Amino acid sequence: MEEDGSKNRWPQRGIARYNKLAMTEYSTHHFQATSSYTVSVGYDKRLYPYDIDGSLAHARMLGHQGIISQGDAGAIVSGLEAVRREIETGLFPWRDDLEDLHMNIEVRLHELIGQPASRLHTARSRNDQVATATRMFVRDAVASMQAGLRGVQDALLGIAERHEGALMPGYTHLQRAQPVLFAHHMLAYFEMFDRDIERFADCGRRANVLPLGSGALAGVPYPLDREWVAKELGFDSISTNSMDAVSDRDYVLEFLAAGATTMMHTSRLAEEIVLWTSQEFGFLRLGMEWVTGSSIMPQKRNPDFAEIARGKTGRVYGSLMGLLTTMKGLPLTYNRDLQEDKEGIFDATDTLLATLEAFAGMLHSAEVDEVRMQHAARDSSLLATDYADYLVAKGVPFRDAHGIVSTLVDIAAERKTTIADLSIEEFQAQSLAFEKDVYEITALASTTARDVPGGTAPNRVTEAMIKARARHNAREASV
Repeated sequence: MEEDGSKNRWPQRGIARYNKLAMTEYSTHHFQATSSYTVSVGYDKRLYPYDIDGSLAHARMLGHQGIISQGDAGAIVSGLEAVRREIETGLFPWRDDLEDLHMNIEVRLHELIGQPASRLHTARSRNDQVATATRMFVRDAVASMQAGLRGVQDALLGIAERHEGALMPGYTHLQRAQPVLFAHHMLAYFEMFDRDIERFADCGRRANVLPLGSGALAGVPYPLDREWVAKELGFDSISTNSMDAVSDRDYVLEFLAAGATTMMHTSRLAEEIVLWTSQEFGFLRLGMEWVTGSSIMPQKRNPDFAEIARGKTGRVYGSLMGLLTTMKGLPLTYNRDLQEDKEGIFDATDTLLATLEAFAGMLHSAEVDEVRMQHAARDSSLLATDYADYLVAKGVPFRDAHGIVSTLVDIAAERKTTIADLSIEEFQAQSLAFEKDVYEITALASTTARDVPGGTAPNRVTEAMIKARARHNAREASV
């Protein structure tokens, strides 16, 4: 018992020793850890072009309005341009002890030009300053997203145009359902990404509102020309409520929501690419730069880019949910919690742009096996609805026709054959409405019959591709 007791005490001694060491470590580094906890310069320095542009416009406006002298305004402008050059050339002395991007730039400006730098912060707060820089970042990110989406759309149109007449099975519940044109399938994704472009555009309009001039929360007691600053920085309008302006992050949430929807669409396409490149489907083959081998199985060509895109979708969802959670409990106006908007939007932006670039590349490289697809599309079980429609055209009520064809499907399955291989006698044993023209039902005839706007009939798909290409080209030309 004594030996067992001794053994039992050793873990406790070890825990006590660990706790003592841990507390010593904590005490030694407590101040450093506490002070670094609030530091954001490691990531928010990415906003430097927007912060400098905003400060330049603010300084010029202060000079124009006589709030500061024209000499001080000129010195500030020259100093900020020098700071920009230092950052762009990697010579800027970033300091964690100054906490964020804004104080780093202001302190460095003071080192370069002296006293005039102290006048730059007249009539503004870091609250409206950071809101302005963040809105400018979102505005540019929106444009980048739209460009990336147009790149994917171009690749989708290209592969659709190259395989305009190719047939494939259409699926519901991942079961073969009806034959469709491959181009029709690709255009479905074109439409998804088109809606994404519109969502980002809508977000961009609401992001393009200038908050600068709101001060910390209540406005400022200076004769600002906010409209001039807005025009100088390319904003469409100015904010109308100072309290809302400094605490609003709806535009970031909208951007993340649009990004999450875009990633959902890419993930759906990724799933199909994974399926279609498998040996079981064999509809698609990606270029070698978009697949990877196995460390043990030499035959493998894994669609890793598509799989990683599927995985990264959750990452963008996480950024959206993280900021929604941050915002839900914040009273007006500014709270330091809002610092948490930066890393999420930066990561989501990088993830989205990389994903869109990968999809454009994958689709441009893809080789479509039309023979394999069309062989699968000619499975006559995909024509079951067409057989039912055939009976309806002969006067049979649809529900009765549905039951008749369901029986034919079962008969064909039991005989390990297809409906198309059944004899006319076997057809007529189920309904005398069947005649020899039933054998004219084919996959091509099935798609041709879907001659309605939005349908998979070849002429409708050609028309849709022409319109989609015109829409795409118009967008490209307007940029």
